[in-house]
Amino acid sequence: KLEIHSAQVKHGNANCRTPQGEYYKNVLGTRCDIRCQKGYELHGPQQLICQSNKRWSGKVLCKQIRCPTLSMPTNGGFKCIDGAYFNSRCEYYCSPGYQLKGDRTVTCMDNKVWSGRPASLTEGLSIRRLLIFSYWTNLNLISEHPVYFISFFSVILKGPSPGSHFSEGDHKIQYTVYDRAENKGTCKFLVKVRVRRCGKLNAPENGYIKCTGDGDNYGVTCEFSCIGGYELQGSPARVCQYNLGWSGTEPTCTPMNINVAVRTAAALLDQFYEKRRLLIVSTPTAANFFYRLQLGMLQPEQCGLDLRHVTVIELVGVFPAQIGRIGVKLLPPALALQLRLLLRIPHYNFSVVVMDKHGMDKERYSFPPTPAQLFALIDTFPLRKEEMKLQAETGQSCT
Repeated sequence: KLEIHSAQVKHGNANCRTPQGEYYKNVLGTRCDIRCQKGYELHGPQQLICQSNKRWSGKVLCKQIRCPTLSMPTNGGFKCIDGAYFNSRCEYYCSPGYQLKGDRTVTCMDNKVWSGRPASLTEGLSIRRLLIFSYWTNLNLISEHPVYFISFFSVILKGPSPGSHFSEGDHKIQYTVYDRAENKGTCKFLVKVRVRRCGKLNAPENGYIKCTGDGDNYGVTCEFSCIGGYELQGSPARVCQYNLGWSGTEPTCTPMNINVAVRTAAALLDQFYEKRRLLIVSTPTAANFFYRLQLGMLQPEQCGLDLRHVTVIELVGVFPAQIGRIGVKLLPPALALQLRLLLRIPHYNFSVVVMDKHGMDKERYSFPPTPAQLFALIDTFPLRKEEMKLQAETGQSCT
């Protein structure tokens, strides 16, 4: 029987069936139909097959459905309860003097389009206009009232020109006009632009934060993640809402709790899926020269292992006098034996196995690899690229 890591889909489920109805759903020939939860869409094949190379036939991902960003209407705006994500509802509003044309409320649907007709604004009848009149009086003209002429000769503007976009802050505008008789008229006013802000969010302890826009203005989204060995509790993403509050709940990163009381090796490995990489060191005896050399090289490099989200599992001895260890936690002999059998690790020879966050067997060594060799290998893994970028932005390093 050939077994591989069980098929798991975040924000989805896998309905698996084996060739002969076996209990374990990760044997050779197993077919798994992939479906995503409501509000998520599938990226990848709809079916995975367990192949003879101990790998599934493809990779799948369930991503949250997102509609196109709405266009901000001129002389108005809109406010949304959850940005442009599935089931978010957005409501349009108009500036004074303008009327809404189209649907006031639209909703992001599961086909990635907004419901209703796009809104537009039309000019109403109550638009206020500021007019400056320059006039002169003909002294020879016999009249009880002065005569007014709208006859400007020149206009001097101090401040942004008409049609300009105003940045956040205060903007002073002044118009000065002169007629042909050099009479002068001046108009001054102040434009105040205030951005609706929710207040800056901080990264959770032992975690990261990545925000769009300025990081705290209305409509931006902040996404959170944890460093290796920690699990995110709370909202993975929060949106700055129109009421100046953040959606969701405050996230925290709690230490990963490894349960060694599970019954199968597959259940043990499932706990590390998408969270940690594994470095499995197997030896027939604790006195093995290669084993002692390997531990001696790894101990001073713990920071580099943590930076790369690596957990070390030790398998020592030969069954029934066999134990396993993850840090200070001991694995039952039967579980350590299952782990060797599942991963086809030799019992009587020293061996090192490197596994990625998806449970894929990436490299094997029959001799102790140096930390530099291990780190160079792990840094080529696809997920590691994004990790290194985030760590550089937050100043995380071992120097």
